[in-house]
Amino acid sequence: MTGAHNETQNRTSYDVIVIGGGAGGLNAALVLARARRPVAVVDAGEPRNAPAAHMHSFLSRDGVPPLTVLETGRAEVARYGAALVRGRVDEVAPGADGRYLVRLDGGATLTARHVVLATGLRDTLPEIPGVQAMWGKDVHFCPYCHGYEVRDRPIVVLGVHPASAGQALLLRQWSRDVQYVAHDRPLTDEERERMDARGINVFDGPVATLLHEEGRLRAVELADGRTLECSAAFLFPEMTPNDAAFEGLGCEQDEQGWLVTDRAGRTSVPGLWAVGNVVDPRAQAVSAAGMGAAAAFALNHDLVDEEIERDLAAHRARTRADRSSKAHGEPAPAA
Repeated sequence: MTGAHNETQNRTSYDVIVIGGGAGGLNAALVLARARRPVAVVDAGEPRNAPAAHMHSFLSRDGVPPLTVLETGRAEVARYGAALVRGRVDEVAPGADGRYLVRLDGGATLTARHVVLATGLRDTLPEIPGVQAMWGKDVHFCPYCHGYEVRDRPIVVLGVHPASAGQALLLRQWSRDVQYVAHDRPLTDEERERMDARGINVFDGPVATLLHEEGRLRAVELADGRTLECSAAFLFPEMTPNDAAFEGLGCEQDEQGWLVTDRAGRTSVPGLWAVGNVVDPRAQAVSAAGMGAAAAFALNHDLVDEEIERDLAAHRARTRADRSSKAHGEPAPAA
């Protein structure tokens, strides 16, 4: 990843550094670069949605491979002069004059007035044989992203998370053939009644393996030997925010450990912003892109306000000096 202009490639000091080059980070950088801000995007090249073949529910990008969307986004950002840096951020730390130090793996250090964290989250999958191999192919998380593609086909939902029952009930909207395997999340009586009302078959006991051939899911095999033929399986992974770069900076977190921001993406620490899945595990790519744009608008206004105050202080100092010089009959100081 390289910038479009030499002056952006060689500098180490920016108005804004965006950590993470997904939809949220790139859209923030796009808005800021168009506002003529020196901005850099530091990205490790590990997008969460890389295993998926196509992106959905993103207006004008529906059905496009996610890596193609990111490639297009990088080209658009670079066209406006933003620097694109391939690397991993080890630490963000306070620096001099209110700036932040952004230290990269390998030793390089960049500085910025503001930092936008757009590093997403990481999914921890259950240790069920076949899940990792089929993840992003025929094993999915989001019904809104992939439910339409498996409409009217047999679907199995793996009960591996407190939200799994709700996931099964939701998927019934896309197919009449939905089966729920409790695995390690047995249903409550109320949940079982809801499944019955929706015509969802429930199977107790753990999953043994996912059976797949030639890269396609064929069935879910239970520990007791039964097999449930299906075209797709859905599960709710454990999600953890990739927010280590802001660790130790005092940003407020909620009870679940996620960064707290206002509607524009400001954290509780001035100059630090966060957008996308790193603050909202439910955000799709289109949502993250919108969050990135909203943060960039607000961030640029904050920078303008800072600059106005700086310029106003300088202007007032010059005015006082000019008046003092006139009062003593001295020539006015040079601007």
